[in-house]
Amino acid sequence: MSARVPRLRWGAATSPGGRAENEDALLADRDVFVVADGIGGHDAGEVASAAAVATLRPLVGTAPGPDRVRAAVVAAHEAVRAVPSESSRRPGTTLTGVVACVHEGVPCWVVLNVGDSRTYRMAGAVLEQVTVDHSEVAELVAGGLLPPDDAPHHPWRHVVTRALGGGATTVEPDLFVMAISPGDRMLACTDGLTDTLPDARIEAELKAAHDPQAAADRLVAAAVAAGAGDNVTAVVVDALPRARVR
Repeated sequence: MSARVPRLRWGAATSPGGRAENEDALLADRDVFVVADGIGGHDAGEVASAAAVATLRPLVGTAPGPDRVRAAVVAAHEAVRAVPSESSRRPGTTLTGVVACVHEGVPCWVVLNVGDSRTYRMAGAVLEQVTVDHSEVAELVAGGLLPPDDAPHHPWRHVVTRALGGGATTVEPDLFVMAISPGDRMLACTDGLTDTLPDARIEAELKAAHDPQAAADRLVAAAVAAGAGDNVTAVVVDALPRARVR
């Protein structure tokens, strides 16, 4: 019997938060679940994020493996580079999320990331950040030059070191391949959520709602209520437990 991806259920929510415009974009459909955050301070951020997720839409329903996911992210980079700009600052965006597929005979999550939006996995009621932030502050923390507790308040916390577009000629996305366990809950979110809510609060909100749409709604509402100064987007996807065979 060939391996299959478990049944998935998902939900998504977004809000402009403390901004007049929402430069976040998302895609949540069948086996592709991603968010993108137009980089602040760059022209046409909302166009850049929309272009990135639109480039990944052809993957939906194809259960693509890591090679196709990587190629799609590179194509998204080129699509963002093609977005016109009226200034010298080129449009840019982050991109992160998960794609469900069967890889080497095993149902897997392919986690992708460029920038400082994040993807988390909650397995066994424990929340873990899967992605690594591509930011100046994350590099300072990793190098032992900045205490982790100081990172949320550092003036460089929003300076990304890797993005789609933004003037870079090439991009190297991070890809992580992990076996899917029935009961997994995955979260892809923009930094409007993680800058506002600590991981412990994110974990609590994910645990408080069985339905993934309710969980996404709770996360975004909690961030907005806590005074989010940026756009807030969350996509929650569950791998459903196997049905019991009687």
